[in-house]
Amino acid sequence: MSFEAAVHAQAIELDRLSLEMTAAAGSGHPSTAMSLGHIVTVLMFHSMRWSPEHPKYPTSDRLVLSEGHAVPIIYAAAAKLGVMVGREDERRPLRESDLATLRQADSVLDGHPNPCEGFPFFDTATGSLGQGLSAAAGLAAAARIDGIEKRIYCIVGDGEAREGQVAEALDFIVDQRLTNVLPIFNCNGFGQADRVSQQQSLERIKAKLEATGYTVREIDGHNPSQIKAAFDEFAGISAKDNAQPMAIVARTVKGWGSPTLQSGNYHGKVVAGDALQRALGELAERRTELTSSLASSDSFMIQPPQDAPAREVMIGELPPFSEALKSRDMTSVLHSGRLATRKAYGIALQQLGHANERVVVLDADVSNSTYAEDFARDPKLAGRFLECKIGEQNMFSVAAGLSAAEKIPFCSTFAKFVTRAYDQIEMAIYSGANLKIVGSHAGASLAADGPSQMSLPDVAWFRSFATMRDHRGNPGCYILQPADAYAAYALTGVMAEYEGCCYMRTLRPETEFLYSDDVVFNLGGFEVLSEGRDILLVAAGYMVHEANKALEDLDRAGISATLVDLYSLPFDAEKLLDIANQNNGYVLTIEDNYGASIGSAVADALAESGEGFTLDQMFIQRIPKSAPNPDEILRMVGLTHEDITQRCLRLLQVVSA
Repeated sequence: MSFEAAVHAQAIELDRLSLEMTAAAGSGHPSTAMSLGHIVTVLMFHSMRWSPEHPKYPTSDRLVLSEGHAVPIIYAAAAKLGVMVGREDERRPLRESDLATLRQADSVLDGHPNPCEGFPFFDTATGSLGQGLSAAAGLAAAARIDGIEKRIYCIVGDGEAREGQVAEALDFIVDQRLTNVLPIFNCNGFGQADRVSQQQSLERIKAKLEATGYTVREIDGHNPSQIKAAFDEFAGISAKDNAQPMAIVARTVKGWGSPTLQSGNYHGKVVAGDALQRALGELAERRTELTSSLASSDSFMIQPPQDAPAREVMIGELPPFSEALKSRDMTSVLHSGRLATRKAYGIALQQLGHANERVVVLDADVSNSTYAEDFARDPKLAGRFLECKIGEQNMFSVAAGLSAAEKIPFCSTFAKFVTRAYDQIEMAIYSGANLKIVGSHAGASLAADGPSQMSLPDVAWFRSFATMRDHRGNPGCYILQPADAYAAYALTGVMAEYEGCCYMRTLRPETEFLYSDDVVFNLGGFEVLSEGRDILLVAAGYMVHEANKALEDLDRAGISATLVDLYSLPFDAEKLLDIANQNNGYVLTIEDNYGASIGSAVADALAESGEGFTLDQMFIQRIPKSAPNPDEILRMVGLTHEDITQRCLRLLQVVSA
């Protein structure tokens, strides 16, 4: 009984600390935390192989808390164990006294798990429910790629299990045979407002897991022996690729140990004053009841992680685009002078895979359209390709887990379907993930497939992150819109070199070459394709080609226009302002997506300068429909080169009048 008594004693201590720290903070979720006291105790004090002194050690087992609101129980355990916290240059052991700083502005103890705020025990930010299991799968996939035998534990709430992403992650784990990740469902029977649906009952969750292909163990989540036995069984199969993945469904009690917290709905509510003292007294009674056999010699022993394998990661340079084409017997493409940017991305991806062993590629069942298949079909790279099927939310959270394991994940799908995972991408950015997102078939030039397949508001959404700074002090995300194959190829390499989030749009139509191997592309840069003096045209992606056609029309009308390919957001605002001034301050932005995008970014730069400029914006202002080809769709939405020419003439005539 000594192990059981020791677990009970430690779990009750963690529960006490959870109550006290949330009371001090005035907010938090102590009742959910207390439902996990025993599971977290067995994990962090016994079953996991890790080091509190080095919580991010490469071979350490990992714990992902998907139901992030239960984080006080992890903080309590971390304080007991002296887990190192703080920024990299100022790490120190967490103390019990630190728990009183929960949720304070200068505290490392954020309201939900967040590694970037100084708590490196966690790998990704969680709390937006449903995402943690995918991140755990990414950590597990990275361990398999690296040949490291480590185990990934993920705690998921029963109410949270309603989120569709959880089902995506469960399928992905089975598809990829990731036996080294263990989903642990905390079935306390309550959500926020009421009891969970019958569809999220322990019995139904267990049945769903079994139907999906898991070996499922049902346990009492407050019985130390049952918890340990289940974790021991998982340890036995975690390194067996041919085994069935395992999952645990744990029957727990929300507010365990305190009838006070079980008497009403205490989700997200702290206990204070007399109620707190009553709850603490109830926990003390449980301690006396359950730990009478505890001997002073009883203690836990954390198993240390294995030594990190000594291996060098190969990182080379991306060869020039023309050389890459020649190596693939594609010299005819050079002679044709045109290639779709999505195809150039595929070529770059394959070249990157050979040049940089950290690159891992994920795709959502469209690799033959995004051209990520170039990577997947290469025998030397196939082990670093993860097919996620039609589960974009899971894909991006898996990528966040891969990034936490020092991989460089490239995620590709149709740009329209990237929008399904905005929440996941946002959480990845908050996690500091080194995420590379490539949306193919972007903008209106897709034409025939219609608006259900077009990405039209994506630039505006990603651009909002370009206006803020991440934990490194860099833009939260760079948006890249290459206009030709040379640019797409080069920018793929630039993304890999950059530590942070990037989103690149690629096109379905074949586009003419505008550049050569000699052009250097940089994040925050742009290219001047034509120099004029009367008006500045600013475009990106497919619209660069349409604006290029307008230059001839304008020239015939006696107007000298400058054309800038604004392939990056954010961009060098000062340099663009100089060019605008050289064109009498007249600027026209052109983009084949909805507004609040390039035009708004340029408008912000012009307004911030305080100088006098005249700006007009051309973008899609109606819901488009299918059309046979890009030319017809551009006529439909008023973005042809003739429309651009007329807009310039009207703008200059109005100004001159």
